[in-house]
Amino acid sequence: MFATTTLNPTSLSSSLIPDSHFLRLHQSKGELHNTCAAPLHYSIWIMAFARVCSHCTAAKPSTWLVRHAQGIHNVDGDKNYKAFMSPEYFDAHLTQLGWQQVDNLRKHVHSSGLIKSIDLVITSPLLRTMQTAVGVFGGEAYSDKMDIVPLMVENAGNSDHPAISSLDCPPIVAVELCREHLGVHPCDKRRSISEYRCLFPAVDFSLIESDDDVLWKADVRETKDEVAARGMNFMNWLFTRKEKEIAIVTHSGFLFHTLAAFGNDCHPLVKKEISSHFANCELRSMVILDRGMVGSDCSSTNYPGKIPSGLDSPSDAAADAKKEGKE
Repeated sequence: MFATTTLNPTSLSSSLIPDSHFLRLHQSKGELHNTCAAPLHYSIWIMAFARVCSHCTAAKPSTWLVRHAQGIHNVDGDKNYKAFMSPEYFDAHLTQLGWQQVDNLRKHVHSSGLIKSIDLVITSPLLRTMQTAVGVFGGEAYSDKMDIVPLMVENAGNSDHPAISSLDCPPIVAVELCREHLGVHPCDKRRSISEYRCLFPAVDFSLIESDDDVLWKADVRETKDEVAARGMNFMNWLFTRKEKEIAIVTHSGFLFHTLAAFGNDCHPLVKKEISSHFANCELRSMVILDRGMVGSDCSSTNYPGKIPSGLDSPSDAAADAKKEGKE
């Protein structure tokens, strides 16, 4: 089933046609590495037909969207939204259950063969997203005997996790555009890039201009429209990448507001599915095609996330609860 929607033409470059089509694929059941349940898989393929140049017919990047694993802020924030305001959760790191979720998604990425096709991993430059990115898509355990720089040093960000090798894995690049909803919540403020370079030596931070976090403001929080506009800028930037298979490790709020900008003319059920919140460590496929491409098969690499299950309240949901007077 296809439905047509229109993007704001100012959100994409003049070389892109400002309309998109959404295909809601059939649900299919799958068994995931010894889990008892057979979770339903949803695949929403977002097909943006682009006029990149008059002679170009190649498909644009295939991407896999991943929300970070459970962070320490998700646990207490699920109980009380005021926890998101606590300085204790500055640049929140993963919980031990979060690392188990990372390990399970890593098993899926390898058993499905997806890891062999990924050309590039893009990550938000926050501790929880980088820990997820290197844990899922990085190399095996690092040893001092290896003649290679580690992706992550031992116990990075109070992780109690061994160092991770950068051997035989795709490059990982940090990008500010796919950060979480900016401002007010300390959990969404990043550390200096200098500090991150010590924790994640093989992650590429060259696209980040400022060492300090100049985007996060203690008293001003981005509006939902501003997050969506930033998301459109990020997708527009994706069109410029030469890589064909890209994984993006980011946040619930960023994914929700970016995808919610699509599908306004779709059936309400399709619109709801497109903009549904991601579970911790959930993976969904997104394919961007040019105007010469039509249709596709259902992705076999989607992953429902939240394995093992745990609290995963995003700070955006907590902010909505606050407005409604809920604790």
